Formats: sequence, C-alpha cells, structure tokens
Amino acid sequence: MNQTPSVGRIVHYQSYGTPGGEYLPEPRAAVITELSGPDGTVGLCVLNPTGMFFNENVKFAETPTPGHWNWPPRV
Repeated sequence: MNQTPSVGRIVHYQSYGTPGGEYLPEPRAAVITELSGPDGTVGLCVLNPTGMFFNENVKFAETPTPGHWNWPPRV
C-alpha cells in the first residue's frame, strides 16, 4: 500500500453481488470512519444508491476484491 489510510479519506468498497449472479460485485464509494489495524483494516461508511451502511474491520486489497476496500484508480 503506497498511501496511508486516514479518517475521512474516500476509498472504494467492492460489493459482494448476489449468490445467483443477478447483481455482480462492483465498486461503491466509501468514507473511512476509523482505523482498525496496522494492516490497513478500517471501518467504512459505504455509499450505495439505495442508502448507506457501516462496515467495521474491512481489510485492504490491492485489486478489487469483494468485501474489501481499495484505493480508487487514478483517471
């Protein structure tokens, strides 16, 4: 991880999608609400089209991985 997570930073949270594949995993905007561990584990407020949810102890992944957070790509 070449950046350091901090409270208030915007990141991507990769959704799980549905077991039957009706909805695929996709990135969601999220705000870091707490720093949980030295390995990049954080608490997030995930912003979905239908509302927000709070998720604790979310692990970091370099590449988008369902249930993990990552830095948004540079565009």
